[in-house]
Amino acid sequence: MLIAFMVLYMAGVNQWICIALGVISASVLVRATFHLNAKYGECGLMKMQAVKNYPRYIINRKRFLRLMIPNLKNRKS
Repeated sequence: MLIAFMVLYMAGVNQWICIALGVISASVLVRATFHLNAKYGECGLMKMQAVKNYPRYIINRKRFLRLMIPNLKNRKS
């Protein structure tokens, strides 16, 4: 929002319009944050994001016998 304010101000937009847009966008951002925290809890959005990043399946490229007998490599006798 600060960068947008600076770009608008440097582009020659009226100072009061830049300030008004900055205040309105900051208010919307704060209100949305409080709304989402009330809906999902303190860390709910991060938990939802983590659930979306779970792998659908795990690929295991070990040989079948190695999965069944984990110490097969150590039993060379």
